[in-house]
Amino acid sequence: MAQNLTCLGCGDYFIPDIRLSYTEPLIRDKFVRMAEAHLKENNPFLYNDLILDEKLFPYLKGIGETANRRMEHLMEESLMKNPAPNKATLQLAWVQPMNMHKAQAEQLAAEEL
Repeated sequence: MAQNLTCLGCGDYFIPDIRLSYTEPLIRDKFVRMAEAHLKENNPFLYNDLILDEKLFPYLKGIGETANRRMEHLMEESLMKNPAPNKATLQLAWVQPMNMHKAQAEQLAAEEL
């Protein structure tokens, strides 16, 4: 299988001009970093295949979006069961339960995915 490959001259060397076909930016949030680390450690062959097939970023993007949607849903459920105080009147009392709800939702979403 012959391909037309262009090269760039750099001094005495010729470097192949290789470009990725997938160019959408990847937002590397907590869940994306966790998924990538898990994939590297537990399934390095799949990780390498995804890199070589240029499917790693779309794969990680899907996991990140799913985890974030799940976390938001879990946080809404948690707030329905245990509502936080009014933010306008009790700002400092509002922060603690919100942080607790967010931490619980993140933990559950990470465990599920």
